[in-house]
Parts: sequence; C-alpha cells; structure tokens
Amino acid sequence: MEGPRGVSRAKHLAEMLMFPTVLFLGLLFCFSAAFHAPQPHHTKVVVAQPALERQVDTALRHEHPGGYDVTAVADAREARQAVLERDAVAGYAVEGTHSVLYMAQANGMSLEQALTQGFTRLSAHDHQKLTVEDVAPTVREDRNGTTLVYLGVAWSVPGYILATTLLRAVTFNRRRKLITIAGVSALFGTVGYLVGVWLDYLPNEPSALVIGCLLTAAVATFSAGVAPFTKQFFPLVGMGLFIVLSVPTSGVAPIPLLPTFFQDLHLFMPLGNAVDALKGVLYFDGAGVLRPVLVLCAWVAAGLALLGLDAWRHHREAARGAADDDEEDVPEPPVEDPSLEAPTPTALPVHRHHHFGEALPMLEGSVHDVDHRPVHHAAVTVMDTRGHQLVRTATNGQGEYAVTGLPEGYITVVVSCAGRSPVVHQKLLQSGVAVRADFLLDTRSPRPPSPLMPQH
Repeated sequence: MEGPRGVSRAKHLAEMLMFPTVLFLGLLFCFSAAFHAPQPHHTKVVVAQPALERQVDTALRHEHPGGYDVTAVADAREARQAVLERDAVAGYAVEGTHSVLYMAQANGMSLEQALTQGFTRLSAHDHQKLTVEDVAPTVREDRNGTTLVYLGVAWSVPGYILATTLLRAVTFNRRRKLITIAGVSALFGTVGYLVGVWLDYLPNEPSALVIGCLLTAAVATFSAGVAPFTKQFFPLVGMGLFIVLSVPTSGVAPIPLLPTFFQDLHLFMPLGNAVDALKGVLYFDGAGVLRPVLVLCAWVAAGLALLGLDAWRHHREAARGAADDDEEDVPEPPVEDPSLEAPTPTALPVHRHHHFGEALPMLEGSVHDVDHRPVHHAAVTVMDTRGHQLVRTATNGQGEYAVTGLPEGYITVVVSCAGRSPVVHQKLLQSGVAVRADFLLDTRSPRPPSPLMPQH
C-alpha cells in the first residue's frame, strides 16, 4: 500500500525508525566498548633511574601487554614533576627497600586503583615496601575524580539543545543567534561554576568559569553552523557527536584506561578537552591547558566558518535573480529533534520526489481557477475546530501546497486569493493517513448596487 506521493509504508517506517535505531546502535557499541572492561592502554609511566626502566617495563608488559609506556627520568624529583606537569600519569622511584609511586587523584579513582594494584605487585616481587603519594588530590566531594565530567555534560548538551531551539527563532538573523549563544554560554558557565564551588564540587578557581562558557559556546556554535548542511539528519549528527561519541571519551572512565580508538578520539571531542582543561587549571597549576583550549576554540571557529559559508550560499542564490517556476515558494521547515520536540504545524515545500528523512505532508492539495489553471500565491489557512489558526502557507507556481505536524481530528482549510471568492473545506485527519484537499476558485462577482442608492 502506498502512502503520500508514492512513499511506501516500509520506507516511511524506515525513516521513522532511523533516528532511534542509529542512536541505539551508537550507544550500544560506543558505551559498552569504552566502559565494559577499563584497563591500561599505553598508559604513560616514568621511572626514576634509567637502570630500572627495562626491569619495570618488562614486569609491566608481562602483566599488561601494551598497557604501559615506560620511560626513564633522572631521579624521584623529576618523576614527581612529570606527573604534576601531566607528562605521565604515574612516577615510580626506588630507594633501597622502599619504593614510591607518584599519582594524581584528579586523573580518576579507577586509574589510581589500577596503578596501585600493578605497582604493589611489582614492589612485592622485588621485596620492597610501596608508598603511594597523591600529588594532585581532588576536593572532598569529588573523591572519584569524575565530577568535572558531569559539570562538562551540563555545559555541553544544553549547547546542542540551544542550537536546536534557535533553528525555530525565524525572526533572529545569524548575528542575533550568535549574540544569544554568547549570552547563554556566559550565563550557563557562570551558574555552573558558582553551583560547583558552592557544593564543593570544584576548587574556587574563576578560570574554570571561562572553560565552561567556552564549552557551551563551542557546542552551540558548531551545531548552529552544521544544521543547514545536514538538514533532516542534523539530530543524528548532533546526538552522535555530543552524546554518543563525547560521553565515552569525556573521562567517565579515565582516558588511559580506554581502548586506543577512544583515546585518539578524545583528542578532538569538545567535552573531553574541556574536562582536560578544567583538570589543568584546578589541580595541575595550569599544566596541559593550552592544547584543549585551542581545540575548543577550533570548534567555535568551525561553527563560525559554517555559518559564514551558509550565509554566502544564500547570498549567491539570491543574486541569481528571479526565481524559476520550479523553485519552491515555501522554504524548508526548521529541523525538529525528535528526542526534544513534539511535531508542530508547519508548512512544507512541495517535492516532486521524496528524499529519505524528509518530513511527509499530512495535508496536501492544489488550487486552480475555473479554467483549471494553477493559482499561484493563494493563501491557505488551516484552523482547528475552535477557529484558531494552526498554520498558514501559500501555493507554489503549480498551485500546490503541503502541511505537516497537524493534530488528529477535524480541521478547517480556508483558501483565498485577491479577486477571487474564498473557499472553505472541512477535513478529518487521522494518524498515519495523508489527507488531500483540492480547491477550485471562482472569480469574485462584483457586488450589485444597493436598491437604496441612487442610480446614475
């Protein structure tokens, strides 16, 4: 059985299931692959005294093949400093029958536990007593070292939602949208920082506020820039980038414990880089902050570039002159994120051929005159049973119109055009059934003179 404009039910079902299916598969494979068995993968460790490097490297490779990358430094002071400067996640030094492991709780509790277990066995094998020194402890309320990730999510995901909302701000030009993004980013960054300090989730370091603002701005600006190019696939792109790929690489599980693929992906994702920058300014005295901040700035720059490209594209199309007969009079509607929005009454351009993912019309039809010629720019108004306007559109060059997002039940369709008598139809809309309403407009008859008026 065929649906509107020859779209089969199977194809329509595939379009409806596309978003949840891709999201399901993404969450299934990305989250499970990243989190199901965290263990060291090329974890950087430094060892004091070059003579111990081979011994420690051999022992760790035997226990975790490919788990550690071991390098040597001159002494224990340099091993400790390497952890503080984030050149390594652990430093190991041996003095007689005692050994010391330098770590940072800020890198995550699970990483600290994995390192402690590995080096405890190593020290016991060499008949040494291991002492663990935490060189970058977290605040009291962040014992697991993951609170920064949750704050990052609170700054990141609303940035994507903000961009989705701004798609419907049709009275806002690009400049106003960018000003809104900047203002909301500053607000979210400030509120998130103040709440975090108040709850003792992070130290009182104002530079963390700037990173929070930058994260929201990066996600919102890039989302706003990519939306015109991805069109109906924008929700898939946004959710894929900022949830499916970002959360596993954010630091929920410490990055050195993730598979190599996610470690590499972490270098480019905005959420993970924001968390890295926050750790640097809050716990490592600014070490390792520049690169993640530059990555966030690159996301902002990419979004601005895409917005500029879209503006240039529209300017070029406008400069081509008068529209062709085949050009659509009704623009493509704003993209709806099915995870955030319910359908709203929206006018659609009339497409000759349906493309995968495009919205299907719930009401469509044509308007002709008595000589069966299409009526261009006839006003089509759809109202509910109480007379409230749901949506208003106009016919294209072929006298056609299309509308979607209408509620079930009876609707009233009014078609009018200058110099012609308006026509009203009432239709019943049912779920899953496209309704067609065609109109024939007659030329408006001149009003006869009133018998009370004098005749000349």
